[in-house]
This record gives sequence, C-alpha cells and structure tokens, in this order.
Amino acid sequence: MEIAGFGVEEWLNQWEKSATYDISQSTIDSMTMKEALSLDGKDGEEFYKLLDRKKMNYGWIEGSPEFKKAVGNLYSHVDVDNILQTNGASGANHLALYALLNPGDHVISEYPSYQQLYDIPKSLGADVDYWKIHEDQDWYPNIAELKRLIRPDTKLICLNNANNPTWTFLDKSFLQQVVDLAKKVGAYVLVDEVYMPLTDTDRYASIVDLYDRGIATNSVSKTYSMPGLRVGWTVSNKAVADLFRKYRDYTMISCGVFNDAWQPIFYAIVSRSLTGTGALFSTIWRFIKSGLMLNHGQVWCCHKQFRRHFLNWMSQLTLRTFVFSCLKNREFYWFLATGSICRATSAWDIVLMRQRFVRG
Repeated sequence: MEIAGFGVEEWLNQWEKSATYDISQSTIDSMTMKEALSLDGKDGEEFYKLLDRKKMNYGWIEGSPEFKKAVGNLYSHVDVDNILQTNGASGANHLALYALLNPGDHVISEYPSYQQLYDIPKSLGADVDYWKIHEDQDWYPNIAELKRLIRPDTKLICLNNANNPTWTFLDKSFLQQVVDLAKKVGAYVLVDEVYMPLTDTDRYASIVDLYDRGIATNSVSKTYSMPGLRVGWTVSNKAVADLFRKYRDYTMISCGVFNDAWQPIFYAIVSRSLTGTGALFSTIWRFIKSGLMLNHGQVWCCHKQFRRHFLNWMSQLTLRTFVFSCLKNREFYWFLATGSICRATSAWDIVLMRQRFVRG
C-alpha cells in the first residue's frame, strides 16, 4: 500500500517542540491535569478515588456505559450502543475509512481538509474526486460542483466540519443539501466533527442527526482541550457500527482504563468549552487581528504575489524568537494558520514580538 506523507504532521514533528510560543496547534489551548480536574468542583477527588478502585486491565473495550452516555448527550437522535471509542478522531477516521472502502469505490472529499479524508481513501484504491472550497465563497465548497461530481456509484462523501485548515463552519442548511444529494445515490457521508462550534450552535447539526447513513467522528482533543487523553469516537447507525466493530478488533483493543475514567468530568469539560472558551476566543482573536491585521477567520491570508515576503518573515521570526505557526496545506502554501485558541498572554506577547520585529 502506498500513501502520501502527512504534510502537516511532518511539519509539526520537525518544529513544534523547539518553539517558545506555539500558535500552530489546532486545539483549544490544552488544559493541565489540575485545571481539568478542578472542573468537578472537588479538585479531582472523586476521579482519584475512582482510579484507586480500578484494575489496570483492558477496561471497557468499546468505552464504558458512562462514557457512551456522556457522548450520546452531544447528539439528538443517537443510540448510545452505536458509539464506539477510538484512539482520537484520527483513529475514528481511520476506522471508518478502513471499514467502508474497497478498491474502485468512488469517494468525494472536501479539499483541502484533514489529509486523512482524501489520502487514506486513495491508499485503499478508491477513486477520489476533490470537492474544492473557495476563498471567494467564505471557504465553502459549492453545491453545484457536488452535483457534478456525484455519481450513481458514489460510496462516500467526506467532510470536515469545521474545516481544517480554514475553520469554515458548514451550517445545518448546507449540510442538508449534501444529505439530499447523498440520499439519491445511497452514499454515506462521513463528517469529521472534531471542531464542534463554540458559537452559533443553533445553526449546527451533527451529520448523524440529519442522515441515517451519516457517520460522525469526534474526540476530546480540539473543542474540549484534552488531546493528551487520545480518546475519540465514531457515531453511526447500527449496521455501520457493527461493521466498524469487525475492523476495530484488528486496529485497537481499548483506550485504556485511565483515559476512559475521565468520563465523570466530561460534562464539566464540555460546559467549560462551550461557554467560557467562546469569550476567551473573542478576546484572543481581537489581540491577534489588531496586532497582525489578519482577516478571513483564523487563516492568515496573503496575496500570492506577497507570499515569499510573508513566509520569509515567518521563517525569520521562527528562527529568531521561536514562534511557531503552521503551513496547513502544501498546495495552499501562501496561507499560514494559527491555532484555535491560545492563552491571552501568549497571543499578546506574539503581537508585541511581531511589532518589534517589523521595526527592526
């Protein structure tokens, strides 16, 4: 099997640990153990008591009933038995693609998006068409283009909502148009929903609440600030979940006792993420945008003719001060992306650092 190098991961692997300020991460600023455990109001007392009683065996293979219940509450129409725990959202995406696709299957993938969603299908021998996003349409793909791409034998449509690298949020009405087209040919719709929105949540819907052949993947890594736990999940209908179970047995056993034991404070993490973090985001982005004169959401956009100067500035700034941003997609290399939310002190320090750099 041949597969392309994972561009963003190769970039991160090389540079992220040498930076003093890392604004490349696509997760909301990660919490420390102490910060996360303090959310239960008891500084983790119940969590540690629970761990003291646990045997360090494999634990719940698919995720504990408590974990599945906590995840199920994120959706409107989900049977918790069809929730399967995975090793992060990347493990969830890999499981879904590995289980569903065969050589020759037709796949339509939003592009650019998370590289798994188009290069894993290619590596499995699928016929992949790119459904491209457009800067002049607020980084949305075009429904008319999907109508041209979809075929009677289309097996799967892959989306990333919100999009990585642009963080474009596809609203409920747009997703419904995708569902309507998928239904006509019986295609599955896989949506990596790891960036659940912090604002405009009334406009948001999970694909599994819109479509029986929808498949949602997610994790505690991004919106919920805990990538170190490596806990994700798939949500689907029963037939798809049973198919996933067969393939899952070959790729993992469980997420482990410690990771699953976090479910008692999962509700608190969700509450913290969807309330306080929204205000934090507004503050941080105001700092960044005012200091760097950015636009287009969280993407640092630079016209093509200026890309050499812009990238040169960033490479020099990285070398001089170890501020790390990220090239999110090599074919869109005139764009640089900052992470979702960093701490206010880091964001403001970076703004001041950039201003000092420009002044010489």
